[in-house]
Amino acid sequence: MVKVSVNDCNLINLPQIGDRSGHITALNNNAEISFAIKRIFYLYDIPGGESRGAHAHKECHQLLVAVSGSFEVLLDDGKSKRTIMLRSPNVGLHIVPGIWASEINFSSGSICLVLASHEYSEEDYIRNYEDYLDYK
Repeated sequence: MVKVSVNDCNLINLPQIGDRSGHITALNNNAEISFAIKRIFYLYDIPGGESRGAHAHKECHQLLVAVSGSFEVLLDDGKSKRTIMLRSPNVGLHIVPGIWASEINFSSGSICLVLASHEYSEEDYIRNYEDYLDYK
């Protein structure tokens, strides 16, 4: 049984440097976030209102950032659910292993950046919700 809850997933204010000419946010392994980054990917060209995700990870931590536009993340620990809106490029959502997460309600033109603690491994994914509940 995995004992994590939706409350273990936290919003993180990311460092932002800028002025009227623009902004930059830089992240370093094990500094601004609590894990080393081993994989980076991003979701884009998602039609407005569409959804992605709907899975859990056994070991992988993820940090999701809305680098453009907005979307919501529905977090589910098998008992409780929590929805978090991401709409700022200097705020990330840390999703811990063992949480079912779905990215929903994308605005048109949004981009979701994902920083992951592990390289891709299909064995780390739980893609069926009933299997997830058994895992919990």
